[in-house]
Amino acid sequence: MEAGGCRYQFRIVLLGDAAVGKTSLLRRYVAGTPGAREPEPESEAAPTVGVEFYSRALQLRAGPRIKLQLWDTAGHERFRCITRSFYRNVVGVLLVFDMTNRKSFEHIQDWHQEVMATQGPDKAVFLLVGHKSDLQSTRCVSAQEAEELATSLGMAFVETSARNNSNVDLAFDTLADAIRQALQRGDIKLEEDWGGVRFIHKTQSPGPPSRKQNPGPCQC
Repeated sequence: MEAGGCRYQFRIVLLGDAAVGKTSLLRRYVAGTPGAREPEPESEAAPTVGVEFYSRALQLRAGPRIKLQLWDTAGHERFRCITRSFYRNVVGVLLVFDMTNRKSFEHIQDWHQEVMATQGPDKAVFLLVGHKSDLQSTRCVSAQEAEELATSLGMAFVETSARNNSNVDLAFDTLADAIRQALQRGDIKLEEDWGGVRFIHKTQSPGPPSRKQNPGPCQC
């Protein structure tokens, strides 16, 4: 999908423990753009170092065409000081856990609280994502548990699988549409000094999905 003609840019970050499949999920989503390469199998995706950037254009079903700037973050504790510095300038957050890893589910509230402490209660829109739904035989988090957690935190829940390409587009589309609705209601407002939502004044040149790596210095 080309990036030309987009009206808004939404900055979205994927958060969650290491090895829950954030990179595989994001690569699968970006690979839905014509001309993009197929993502690596989950087992071969190298751990993210710091933060990596991707982008994809999206035509909302009941709204304008938008550009998603997607930030893939490292889940390891040693990179947390880098990832925390990005929280303030995001409008959307996918909180990702591995449905076969109980601890990654239990840590979701910690990730949520980190963003809330940085941004405040009314800035970001969240979506809970239960990843690796194809591994049913080793699943240790039920859909009911995840739904209950999502409800308690005021967000929706989607199960995904990058391996099967199950609900990958749905997860990102759901979050983008929730951001659009928040903008329409006035819950989220455009601010010059905030990068979460940008109004794109000029039509951008078409181009393939981009990926940039920026581990950056750790300013702890």
